Amino acid sequence: MKKSIVLLLLLAVSTAQAVQADRAPRKKKTRSEAAAPQIATPTPEAPGAIPECPEPTDEAPAPAPKQRSEAPAALNIELTPEQIDSLVAEWRERQRGNAFHEFFNEYILVDPDAESNVPDSVYTDRLRALASPIQLPYNYIVRGYINRYVDPQRNIISRILGMSQYYFPFIEDELLKQGLPIELRALPIIESALSPTAVSHAGAAGLWQFMPSTGKSYGLEVNSLVDERRDPIRSTQAACRYLKDLYNIYKEWSLAIAAYNCGPGNVNKALARAGGNSRSFWDIYDYLPRETRGYVPSFIGASYAYAYHRHHGIDPVAAPIPLSVDTLRIDRLMHLEQIASTIDVPMETLRQLNPQYKLDIIPATTKTYTLVLPQRNVAQYIAHEQEIMAKDSMYLKEYINPANIDKKRQERTGTIHTVKRGETLGGIAHRYHVTTSQLMRWNGIKNPHKLKLGQKIRIEGR
Repeated sequence: MKKSIVLLLLLAVSTAQAVQADRAPRKKKTRSEAAAPQIATPTPEAPGAIPECPEPTDEAPAPAPKQRSEAPAALNIELTPEQIDSLVAEWRERQRGNAFHEFFNEYILVDPDAESNVPDSVYTDRLRALASPIQLPYNYIVRGYINRYVDPQRNIISRILGMSQYYFPFIEDELLKQGLPIELRALPIIESALSPTAVSHAGAAGLWQFMPSTGKSYGLEVNSLVDERRDPIRSTQAACRYLKDLYNIYKEWSLAIAAYNCGPGNVNKALARAGGNSRSFWDIYDYLPRETRGYVPSFIGASYAYAYHRHHGIDPVAAPIPLSVDTLRIDRLMHLEQIASTIDVPMETLRQLNPQYKLDIIPATTKTYTLVLPQRNVAQYIAHEQEIMAKDSMYLKEYINPANIDKKRQERTGTIHTVKRGETLGGIAHRYHVTTSQLMRWNGIKNPHKLKLGQKIRIEGR
């Protein structure tokens, strides 16, 4: 079985390289080359065609070319499980990278130069070209949000493009599975900027910014140790069910999207105040809460920026998270430090891939929970599983006392940001969806304009 897997992976890698070679642009022939006599070449047979049998002759057939008996050097069937994991990871990462770039190469035509002053008619045509069951109209309000996303000073969409290579494949899979428009993938962009640990001032959390009550009503576990609103997979499944329910109420996507933001009650009141002929978000715009008035325009702006970022000279920033991962089921209590201290996976990577565990504890006492690992480290984890499990008393003893749990919760409900060159406190606040005054209060900062390179900024609740 292991030999078959290795052979398939290496064939996939060689095929991918061959395809890349075939796609290389061909040079245009010169006149002299065009006039040169052409050498006849055999015409390839159509797929599925039955080859004709050769006519029998009296001549002895020429000896068949001798087959090479030795296997190619690449086909090393003695690869270790860790090396096989690395091959799988490389293959999957190449697939994701190719799929990301090929979408824009094949479906979004790119102008040669980045644009600055784009006429309204161009924006209108581009949004119309994004054929979707969700209406994407253009007006001056939408333009304001487009400008916000493509503004090179904000650098918002570059980071989102990088993170989308990790999050969008399974978000799109779930949307298609539920029969929903794939363009709804833009919702977590405007909800959380694709940050699973984002928390709003109202208490909504995760990629899809569920409130605790809404999350629980759609089957998400929310307690002291686990918050599945921050679980990218579970929260995406819940969000798709919620969006489907909202669309079944309104039968119009702009109203369903607005209701996702402010709740069906506020949309119903806006419909009642606007009158009986109201059929879309724009008909009830003036009667919606102030925050929701910008929600659908922001959705359109994010959809535009994602599709047409190349037209504005924007490149994705590499995602700070492994793109190739695998999932294991854990059936006993475990601290993430047990893993980080045993195999080659940093604690920060474990937290990025498993953001639902608020105190770094997988509380698998009465049921199993998931553990997401980089693909390259799965076999390494399995090889050291007994050693990892044996460390439970070392890392879990301090959590037996409830007082220690409260202490650890206060320590872990936050993110530490290291100030980089050119960053401002306002920019950091915008990135983590908090205010500058909150950062100043949490970190005892007196002057927001005097940040030091390498300074640690604590963001509570992230």
